[in-house]
Amino acid sequence: MVARIWEEMEVKVPASEAWKLYGSLYLAKVVVEALPDRFSKFEVMMNLETGTAGPASYKEKYTVVDDERRVKEAELVEGGFLDLGFTLYRVRGEVIEKEGKKEECIVRGTIEYEVKEEAAANAALVSIEPLRALMQAAADYLTRNYNTNNV
Repeated sequence: MVARIWEEMEVKVPASEAWKLYGSLYLAKVVVEALPDRFSKFEVMMNLETGTAGPASYKEKYTVVDDERRVKEAELVEGGFLDLGFTLYRVRGEVIEKEGKKEECIVRGTIEYEVKEEAAANAALVSIEPLRALMQAAADYLTRNYNTNNV
């Protein structure tokens, strides 16, 4: 069975502006600069991204980047939670227009995971906190830069 945790955050920029960041690799640069204690590096290697957030280093692959729906998904393909008995670890980011408020949007981050029965105790290691920190760093960047460029 797949388990899921998520976080939503309001951001005071239009969804189209937020997606310019979330839909690009520039998001990784913003996050590494804002949170060097949590995210130490990000490299693109043949469409695989590596990082060190989580229990160990890992490689992930973007499986969905949908500009129309403003959805981006990445799945672990090596290391990290997979080394701890997980069979699936997927992170999804969505940028949603806020109804009636064109200058605001909602960003939703979701983690979906599945773990082998013999490693079920490791499910307690899954935390929304690193994703929440990433979302907050992106929101701060967007608000700061959008307001600076559109006053």
